[in-house]
Amino acid sequence: MVHTDSDGRRPVFAAERRRRILELVRANGAVSLRELAQAVQSSEVTVRRDLRALESEGLLNRHHGGATLPGDQNREAGHVQKVTLSSAEKSAIADLAASLVEDGDAIVVGPGTTTQEFARRLSRHTELAVVTNSLLVAQALADSPRIEVMLTGGTLRGPILALVGSAAERSLAGLRVRRAFVSGNGLTADRGLSTANMQVACVDRALAAAAEEVVVLADHTKIGVDAMVQTVSAEQIDHLVTDAAAPHDVLDELVGKGVRLHVAQI
Repeated sequence: MVHTDSDGRRPVFAAERRRRILELVRANGAVSLRELAQAVQSSEVTVRRDLRALESEGLLNRHHGGATLPGDQNREAGHVQKVTLSSAEKSAIADLAASLVEDGDAIVVGPGTTTQEFARRLSRHTELAVVTNSLLVAQALADSPRIEVMLTGGTLRGPILALVGSAAERSLAGLRVRRAFVSGNGLTADRGLSTANMQVACVDRALAAAAEEVVVLADHTKIGVDAMVQTVSAEQIDHLVTDAAAPHDVLDELVGKGVRLHVAQI
């Protein structure tokens, strides 16, 4: 079967498109609908149809705005896999999230490629204190002499280059900062922020508990996705920084639970 898109793109065999879509999802763990459509040079309508067909065969899972591997909510994608996903959206989210930080603030920052991008934008601040369990965040701030960076203790978790475990949790106990900037694998109105690993979730909870306000950084591929371990309930989230491609129905539900929405434009 050959499909010709209405916008005049060249005909592409459905089997060829779906093989390429599977390759992208297997290589990255999760891919947005927009990225898939660009990669296979087809419309998002066509790719949605392909995703339905591939899901019916048990080859992937569809979700709001993209696709993941079957059982992907229990699998932790590595840093190398995640760094290329939704890069434009993550940059825009990082820019907007940085506007929530003021000189003299004390903040905690969790692991993730989006929080790494966020950290890179903090160098203009003075008298800023940043506590993090992320080696990537610490590295991003290493050349900023006016920012005090404190790493938690803990055991290195290689896939995400972050410190986890009881030592990391203990180092956060009794800490009180203005805001926590955290990410995760998924965000829904029912369960809030969630991640794929229990140890990571425990430290993320400790980061959130140390802050007066919790700020979640999540691009559209994570909105409406439910990962295995809950980190922060929707009621505990004060701010969500996301991009314009995030599903509006989920965003409306989150706003209804008191989350303040910040939408980054690309």
